[in-house]
This record gives sequence, C-alpha cells and structure tokens, in this order.
Amino acid sequence: MQQTEFTAVSGTNAATSNGAVQPLISLRNVSKRFPGVLALDNCQLDLLPGEVHALMGENGAGKSTLMKILSGVYQKDAGEILMDGKPVEIPDPRSAQRLGIAIIHQELNLMNHLSAAQNMFIGREPRRGFGLLLDEQAINRRTAAIFERLRLDLDPRTPVGQLTVARQQMVEIARALSFDSRVLIMDEPTAALNNAEIDDLFRIIRDLQALGVGIVYISHKMDELRQISNRVTVMRDGKYIATVPTAETPMDTIISMMVGRQLEGASGEVPDTSANDVVLEVKGLSRGSAIKDVSFKLRKGEILGFAGLMGAGRTEVARAVFGADPIDAGEIHVHGGRAMIKSPADAVAHGIGYLSEDRKHFGLATSLDVKTNVAMSSLGSFAKNGIFLDQAAIRRTAEGYVRQLGIKTPSIDQPARLLSGGNQQKIVIAKWLLRDCDILFFDEPTRGIDIGAKSEIYKLLNALAEQGKAIVMISSELPEVLRMSHRVLVMCEGRITGELSAAEATQEKIMQLATQRESVVTQ
Repeated sequence: MQQTEFTAVSGTNAATSNGAVQPLISLRNVSKRFPGVLALDNCQLDLLPGEVHALMGENGAGKSTLMKILSGVYQKDAGEILMDGKPVEIPDPRSAQRLGIAIIHQELNLMNHLSAAQNMFIGREPRRGFGLLLDEQAINRRTAAIFERLRLDLDPRTPVGQLTVARQQMVEIARALSFDSRVLIMDEPTAALNNAEIDDLFRIIRDLQALGVGIVYISHKMDELRQISNRVTVMRDGKYIATVPTAETPMDTIISMMVGRQLEGASGEVPDTSANDVVLEVKGLSRGSAIKDVSFKLRKGEILGFAGLMGAGRTEVARAVFGADPIDAGEIHVHGGRAMIKSPADAVAHGIGYLSEDRKHFGLATSLDVKTNVAMSSLGSFAKNGIFLDQAAIRRTAEGYVRQLGIKTPSIDQPARLLSGGNQQKIVIAKWLLRDCDILFFDEPTRGIDIGAKSEIYKLLNALAEQGKAIVMISSELPEVLRMSHRVLVMCEGRITGELSAAEATQEKIMQLATQRESVVTQ
C-alpha cells in the first residue's frame, strides 16, 4: 500500500565525518546539450535537509533545465546526482517520485472536474470489494489527514475547478507530500497569488522545513527570497556562478551575479527624442490582474524599450493596445486624438502594427510564399475592381521589400517556412511597413535568430526610427534593451515600476525595478 502520510526526514541533523550536514541532494558537474545549444555546463547544487534553497538567474539561465534533470524530465549528458551522499540515476519522473523528489510547476497540473482528494490519489486510488471498486471514503480520509498536517482548511470533496489558484497550489503541494517527498521543487510558486495567499504559502513552507523537507525555490522576486530562503544559487548562461547565504548577501550582489555578461555597446550616440511629437499615449490601461493602471507616452522616432521578467505583463500591454485582448479600463490616444481600438483591424486603421513574439503562429502563414506573406495585411490595396488581385503589383512590391530589407530567399515564391528565423522576421516587418504603420510594437524581435541576423534586425530598427517610426520594443534580453532603447520602461506584475533614460539605464537598475513589487512609478 502506498504511504500517504509524510513524516519528518530521518537523519535531518545527520552530519558527515567532518561535521558538515549531509545534503539531501547534490548535483555535481551536470551538463546538458540540446541540438546546437549547451544548455548546462558543469552546474552544481546542494540541497540540505530543512533548507529553502533559492535558484536564481535570468530567463534562459538554465534553472528549469537543471530542475527537469533532477525531476527526471530530462536526462543529464554528464555529471552525477547524489542522494544522501550516494549516486542515483533518475531516468524518468516516476523514478524521481520513488526517490521522494517532487516538482510543482508554475502551470498547475490538476483536473478541474475531479475533487481535491481524487486529484491527490489519481492513478493510485485505494480500492475495496476485491479491488473492483474505488474506496472514495478512504481517499477522502487520507486526503483530510494530509490537509490537517498542512493546517489547510479545505474539504477533500471540493471540485478543484471551484478552488482559487492559491488553493489549487496547496492541493499540488499536498499531493507531492502524499508520496512522502523529501525534496520539493517549486517553480515561481507565488506568480498568481496575492499577499495573503503568499503568507499562507510561506507558513506551509516553514512547516515543511520543520519536518526536514528540502525545498528548491525558483523565483525572480527579491523580497520573497529575503523572507523565505536560506541560501541562493545563481546561474547565468547555463553555468553555475555561486552559492551564497541569503541573509548575509546584499541583493545588489545577487543581481550583479545574475547579469554579469559583458555588454555590447550601443551603436553610436543615442538621439534625444524628448522634444518629438507624442504619437501614442496610453492612460490608465487595466485588464484583470495582468495589466494594472499602465500609462506611458511614445514619441516619433523613438525606440521605447519594455523590460521585465517573464509574466511581468509586457506582451499583455502590447496586445491590449493592438486590440487583440479587451481592456477593463483606460484610454489610447493616437496623434493627440482618442482612438477607440476594439480589434486589431481598428489598431491597423490607426497606423499601429504588432509583431508578435510568436511570429510563426501569429505573424506568418508559413505554408504560403514570401510574396503572399508580405502582401497579406494589405490585400485590399492590390484588388482590381474590388474583385481580382493584381499579382504583378504584389510581385513588384514583394521584390522591393526583399531588396530593401535584405531578405535572403531564392525567390519570392519560396514558402516562408523554409527561410531562417531572421528572414521570417524581416517578412513580418515588410508586411507592416507596407501598411505604412507609423507605430510598431516589436515583441521579442530577435528571439530564435542567430547573431548575424540579430545585428541586421538592430540596424533595421534604428533605420526605422530615423525615418520617424515610433517603436515599442519588448525584449527579455537586457543587453538588447540597453543597446537599442532611447528610453526604458520596466514592468513587474502588471505595473510599470520605473522609467530610465538611455544614459542612466543599467542591467542592475533594470533588475531592481523588475523585481520591485510594491512601488509603482506613475507615468
């Protein structure tokens, strides 16, 4: 019978021969390579019994890859994993589960139509009647016992779909502990919680610490780490940087370790656009918990960088301004007049273009050829007598943009899916230039393209700004934001937390604002 009550870890205070506490888990020189990418390069991590160990790094630092190896989702290419000082192999998630290692993902993995208890024991339900019938009473009883240990006031029979996100997360934690887990990995556990719910989560975490459970806590929120973690391990670009005690290490030091890459300098002097005409003004934009009272101005010829960590709300703002998502409150003004934008068609009619971070799904019809993709948003202008398309005009126009933007393609009849990521991005840009949009949102404009193509995109953005186009550039790469932006707005949890000029913007200042949860700078 599967054990269903978690207990204090045996040997919580056990020491090694030199007096040091024996780690629950040790990862040593772990490396992982994907095609063309070294995702982890000789990384390490020690987790002690009863410890909350924060794992920090920018997006793409390798945190999730390392934890997926520990939880059996990925297999390491090199290195070793020790549990209680002994080497172990974790070929799959079930093996991790048997070792007492559980992971709670940011995206919860529950079935809304089932009760909390049914979710807890799905696939391992106690049975009665010679194993033919599920024993619902036993499921509810065992779940209630675990909830009681967690001091969680929740009826096991409640359908998960009726619970708040915070309560669903508690069910996930309880389920993990029903396997008698000794190691718990929590990935951005407070992303969707309010302050009261965070306090409740922290209480449970401290109770687990008292039982000797080791917790790896992935978060970008500096204030949380001060409250809950004992040590911090920092990763950068797939490498281990350092492990430091939280209480004794200034957050500025941790931020510097996270963003320690050498920056490429900006190309030339940043132009002063402060006196240019305002072409777009957003006032008090709100949408649920994703966008909270966002206001900003965008000027002609300006590249306005939007920085922030994953989930900060940058893409949500762009989609709301573009009319792709409805808003609860706020106003959008274009060239001084209020614009009623209820759909992308309305935005385009006001001269606003949006280049999605997912160009293959939202920017291109990859099965169609280059010329059709270029003309797609302006087909009406190519119509003869309102009925037939002027194919010769489409070809001339597409060939013109291929030359202008340096799109590398055998011909304009080539399917877009066969082009490189950088050339696909240029096709999307051509599409919006053809519409003569003077306000352009670029969402992660260089994601998934090589360094040479990045340089070409940078030159193109600068050229567009010089022509008077107004550009909002959303990017998760801080060097890119610093290199390209005339001004930088920083977001955290749906709010704008600061504005920096090009002269004063640094990676450290951006990271401080990107983790600033309470203070909001009113634009």
